[in-house]
Amino acid sequence: MTNPAATARLAGRREWTAFAVLLLPLLLVAMDVSVLYFAVPAITRELDPSASQQLWIFDSYAFALSGLLITMGSLGDRIGRRKLLLIGASAFGLASVAAAYATSAEMLIAARVLLGVGGATLMPTTLALVRNLFQDDAQRGKAIAIWSGAMTGGIALGSVLSGVLLNHFHWGSVFLINVPAMLLLLVLVPVLVPEFKDPAPGRFDLLGVPLSTAAVLPVVYGLKEIAAEGFGPFRLGCLAVGAVFGYAFVRRQRSRTDAMIDRSLFRGRGFGAGIGLNAVAAFAMMGSAYFTTQYLQSVLGMDTLEAALWSLAPSLLIGAAAPASAALARRTRRAHVIAGGFALAAAGFALMALTGTDSLWLLLIAAGVLAAGIVTVMSLVSDMALAAAPAEKAGSAASLLETGQEFGGALGMALLGSLGTAVYRGDLAGTDPAVRETLGGAVATAGQLGGGAGERLLSLAREAFVHGMQYAAWGGTALLLGAAALTPVLLRGTAATSPTDAEPAGTPPVPAR
Repeated sequence: MTNPAATARLAGRREWTAFAVLLLPLLLVAMDVSVLYFAVPAITRELDPSASQQLWIFDSYAFALSGLLITMGSLGDRIGRRKLLLIGASAFGLASVAAAYATSAEMLIAARVLLGVGGATLMPTTLALVRNLFQDDAQRGKAIAIWSGAMTGGIALGSVLSGVLLNHFHWGSVFLINVPAMLLLLVLVPVLVPEFKDPAPGRFDLLGVPLSTAAVLPVVYGLKEIAAEGFGPFRLGCLAVGAVFGYAFVRRQRSRTDAMIDRSLFRGRGFGAGIGLNAVAAFAMMGSAYFTTQYLQSVLGMDTLEAALWSLAPSLLIGAAAPASAALARRTRRAHVIAGGFALAAAGFALMALTGTDSLWLLLIAAGVLAAGIVTVMSLVSDMALAAAPAEKAGSAASLLETGQEFGGALGMALLGSLGTAVYRGDLAGTDPAVRETLGGAVATAGQLGGGAGERLLSLAREAFVHGMQYAAWGGTALLLGAAALTPVLLRGTAATSPTDAEPAGTPPVPAR
């Protein structure tokens, strides 16, 4: 018998050019997570937001994006992924202009919400279109590896780009940079990217939209607040509310023939396991970032731009890891490569646990090793999960992968951040409450004290922070070693060797212009 994967049409120059165009919205959505880091002082001077408004200027984008991923993935399957991509790009561009010229904090928050809505259309749509453009498994694996590396690098690039722009232009420039890219996207996508959609999607589940949003948002909000403030009744209540709505959403999906999430997705070998493993990888990535960014600025005393520039160094390993993992997975069992990615990331966490208060190069090496392992896992499990899903459901499959990633990242910041904070506060028991609250508070208090007393307090606080980071790193090491051990078990029954040998799931939708 002929292997269908072996006879799949190879992508040519047109498809790879289309893929390069699709990386534009991915980079911009990833960059918008961190693009405001440098702009806060200028925004504060001009718009005078309250403390609560300042938090919402940061968080409204991420909340809107995470809450609507499932909805937009399902909608793209129904109305067409190219069409939804163009709608989302238009919304993202208009929201960028509104944010750049916001005259009040409320206007900026509203624009950030609209940016999140646009981002929620762009993220699953681009990944789903990659699934449709590349029918050959080896080419698709390579494309998804590049996609994963671009998404990871975009977050670091956003803070650096914003710092460079703000050195020369008004703070609104960090948003206006999106506009020419979105205009280019609107011109090139209709020419290069064919339309793909589910030929028989069924009715759209309107009630499922608020249920899915109500399931995701309280959990993401609660986890973010736990990372910042610790456990408390209100924050635990948010998790409980999200769980109740999540149960209601799942019940509804299981009872409908035209569900927003097709149950057949989870019959594909490796799809459910892929979502879980991707969430664990995001847990490690965001959990480590919680400490590394603070270490560079508050322990080593770097300003924000210098810290952002140094944080680009691990990207060198990320750039090599993504294509190398795709190539290795074509020569050996994919489950073993994924397990190796987790083991490599665990080694990065273990190196992080060895850092002291003056260990810049050790921290950068640790972050690079960890990131290389995480990108290996993310690219391979994303490819595996999408290959296991029918092509006509690629939008829904991509949205579930990315929603799981949002949950994993928020959980990593909450649990590892809480562990590190508990150790930090325990080491500083008996000191001023502002000092015990955060390392930033300790830096501010030490600056007010000045002299030898300030230096001693700052040294004590930095040692306590590093001690907490070490405990969190050992916790991350244990988690990732456990994931490495479980991966071959969870992926038993999936493609035994490489993506090249995997059988495509489902019938590809017929592209229509």
